[in-house]
Amino acid sequence: MVEAARGLTEAGHAVWLAGRRDSEFLKAAERTGVRTRVFTIHGDFSPWSTLRMRRFLKRAGVQILVCNLNKDVRVAGLAARLAGTPVVLARHGVQLCGRKWKHRMTLTHLADGIVTNTETIRRAYMEYGWFDEGFIRVVYNGVREDVETGAFDFSKDYPGKRIVFSAGRLSDQKGFDVLIEAAALLRERREDVVFCIAGKGRQRSRLEALVQERGLGATVFFLGFQEEIQPYLKGCDLYVLSSRFEGMPNVVMEAMAAGKAVVATDVNGVRELMTDGKTGLIVPPEDPAALAGAVAEIIDDGNRLAGFGSQGRFRVREHFTMARMIASLETVFYEKLV
Repeated sequence: MVEAARGLTEAGHAVWLAGRRDSEFLKAAERTGVRTRVFTIHGDFSPWSTLRMRRFLKRAGVQILVCNLNKDVRVAGLAARLAGTPVVLARHGVQLCGRKWKHRMTLTHLADGIVTNTETIRRAYMEYGWFDEGFIRVVYNGVREDVETGAFDFSKDYPGKRIVFSAGRLSDQKGFDVLIEAAALLRERREDVVFCIAGKGRQRSRLEALVQERGLGATVFFLGFQEEIQPYLKGCDLYVLSSRFEGMPNVVMEAMAAGKAVVATDVNGVRELMTDGKTGLIVPPEDPAALAGAVAEIIDDGNRLAGFGSQGRFRVREHFTMARMIASLETVFYEKLV
């Protein structure tokens, strides 16, 4: 969302991003020069937030409101209807819509369309029978290719080691417990592979306890939250996604753009982004043995790592650029405004 707002701003549009006060989301937006507003939406019904949002939308002359969560559609979408905002879109980066009646009522009455980032989600939603053809549009995420940032030198902290890197919120969704179990299996065979995890979240203490329980204090390391992960992507030997579910996993796209081979679980969006056996390896989710086996298969094969990385970078340049994403968003917005 931050990169989309930045790209649309650079294209000459007036853009604001709204979120909770002191959120990493708004801090990231401010660092890129995107205008921000503080609006806190606690639940599905918030009259005060709706009225505040209505005043802002009307005063700013907003033409398109993009809502990132279901509660945003219910609170801010209602504000947009009251303010006369022409277009309200729901953005679904993961599958947020079930078959519940409140989802149907919200999306068919308060939204003019859904923008999602995978064809898989679009097909799943269309099976509900609620939406007309064209209501749900797929706009693939894009990344900016970073040619200036240097690689982080892992050898200073982990001399003689092969580096497996992963990043994300320390939450159940990201499956870092599965990655740790995979590391334990690989540790039984060799001691020269370390796993570095960047991110913060509520599960950190539980994950650290699991590391200690498995005797992996010299194998798995938590790097904390990193504002910029590009140096780590460029410096590692292999990137691993261990998620239980995803939308379109941006960090895999970033790893591919950095020219790195990827091992990823077979979750939503991965097969639209990666080509198994060409840009990396895809394994079943929640399967530590398969994850460990895939890492072991390629971690020492420099030619395969380089080949996967090269093919991944080429695929991103062809299909997942920032310019392509912004152009696609503009197309959807203009079509909805007509």
